[in-house]
Amino acid sequence: MRLRALLETDALGLRLLGGQDELDRTVRGVMTTDLRDPSRYLSGGELVLTGLAWRRDASDSEPFVRILAGAGVAGLAAGEAELGDIPADLVEACDHHRLPLFAVHETVAFATITEHVVRQVSGERAGDLAAVVDRHRRLMTSGPAGGGPEVVLDLLTSDLDLRAWVLSPTGRQIAGAGTPLPGPLGATLAGHHLAATRTGRRAPHRAAVAGTTYSLFPIRNAGRGAVPAGRDVRESVLSDWLLAVEADASDWPAARLDLLQGVTQLIAVERDRREAARTVRRRLAQEVLELVQAGAAPAEIAARLRVAAPVLLPGLGVAPQWQVVVARVDWTAADATAPGGVPGDIAGGPVAQALLEEILVDPAVSGPDSADRIAVAHTGEEAIALVPLPAGPAPLPDTVGDATDTDADADAGLPADGDGAVRETGTGAPAAAGTGTGAGTGAGAKPGTGAAPAAAAQDPALHADALLAAVREPLSAGLADDGRLTLGVSAAVHSAEGLRGALEEARHARRVAAARPGRVCAAGHHELASHVLLLPFVPDDVRRAFTARLLDPLRDYDRRHRAELIETLEAFLDCDGSWTRCAARLHLHVNTLRYRVGRIEQLTGRDLSRLEDKLDFFLALRMS
Repeated sequence: MRLRALLETDALGLRLLGGQDELDRTVRGVMTTDLRDPSRYLSGGELVLTGLAWRRDASDSEPFVRILAGAGVAGLAAGEAELGDIPADLVEACDHHRLPLFAVHETVAFATITEHVVRQVSGERAGDLAAVVDRHRRLMTSGPAGGGPEVVLDLLTSDLDLRAWVLSPTGRQIAGAGTPLPGPLGATLAGHHLAATRTGRRAPHRAAVAGTTYSLFPIRNAGRGAVPAGRDVRESVLSDWLLAVEADASDWPAARLDLLQGVTQLIAVERDRREAARTVRRRLAQEVLELVQAGAAPAEIAARLRVAAPVLLPGLGVAPQWQVVVARVDWTAADATAPGGVPGDIAGGPVAQALLEEILVDPAVSGPDSADRIAVAHTGEEAIALVPLPAGPAPLPDTVGDATDTDADADAGLPADGDGAVRETGTGAPAAAGTGTGAGTGAGAKPGTGAAPAAAAQDPALHADALLAAVREPLSAGLADDGRLTLGVSAAVHSAEGLRGALEEARHARRVAAARPGRVCAAGHHELASHVLLLPFVPDDVRRAFTARLLDPLRDYDRRHRAELIETLEAFLDCDGSWTRCAARLHLHVNTLRYRVGRIEQLTGRDLSRLEDKLDFFLALRMS
């Protein structure tokens, strides 16, 4: 379509501010952006829509317009909702670069213009392409006729002879036409896509796997959960979907490329819908997490769990056992000179939340409700998942603590052993856990039946290594050389009282994973040392008294003298009491270190040459 045609559509609310002589330019697509430099997302011929959030002062207009003109865009449409009248400096810059400029009335949504352009551009192409796009648009609506992305991909196959799949950032198939994409191939393609995105290469990305060429198109979130314009690409790279097409798009005509870009915009609508559907589950997880961290009564937590169970496991009827998974994504400082890098911190919590929601989905499951068991909250830099598990195999008769645990379950309003829930052993590990990375083999088998393999196969519990086995390759590509994912998994618990211990257990396991090398690391509850496993179950008053007796004198001294005794103590214990290694770590002379350790011993009355006192300090630091 021509730019001139946009002015003839009253519903678009466009007003020409400059470029009268350039209105015969051809529009091949549309893009909404508030990035200060959107060049990596432009291929030429677009109508660029902007809310002007990139503009801080008059000097910003000239470089922004220069970038658009250099990329060969057809025109620029600026919204009046943010600033009212379009700034004169933007009008002057567009005149200087001969770039047509339109004002968009504040009552007109950019989505209205986008849909109109996509439909009109498609309508001016060959008849079969126009029919495909129009049918896609109608079939992607939320009404009874809507068919979701599967129908869109079916039409690509039937009308354009293109096989395509929608993949998650880990390579899990979300939708596809015809033969499903093998899991390892999906992970490989996702890895190619994430690596290319991190280097700033312009899409579509080309990947050749086993003699077959695929073209990878990003499907970016454009709804309420979208990353704000101008922010670091790392905030969305681990959550955006992609469209994998079995074809080499490098030699496609512009019309076909534009069509596929339009298809990704339509599929993004489904992405936004599914994102919105997670809101209830996220809120449930957040409410439970806040109660647990606030030390609420078990009965109050149990009541909230009973509300969550039917939402996460429809038809179950009773609250199941639960596991807690904690994840954290850490990035090194952004490099403003690197592609996609901008200065400033990245909020790790939302990134980890979206990623954990994806990791916890069974990679063998696709469809609109494949994540309906997942409830993930985030607090600070952590994402915390509350995962319900269907009742597993019956425990052995000699399970530790039957009587007292059953009474506690009844008080909490949750099912006891008679309801089929897995019983926790004295160590916190589920007695019915199966093989793999969990507890001992066949612990959940019925006595005398020889059913250990069957029990292991039925074990519904999550295991740390298994969670990351299928996604480690693509996630490592997305994390590149400046990101890191660490994940910890608790044992299964079946009581509200056990949930706080499970949260602490998962956090400790994540710290164990963080101590390991590698971009993607996980640890489970079974990998915790015995003292770490016991710490979450120490009563708060005992914990506070123990740590205060040992550490408060050091903290008070540090506040008065800035002596860094706590830091010195931690380093000394981490170095196993080695004076040389500890002094080197702290960049101190050995005599200075000896003075500080002597001061610690004087203030606390302890002797750091004694194993018992070292152990007490170690535990106090871990519990503080």
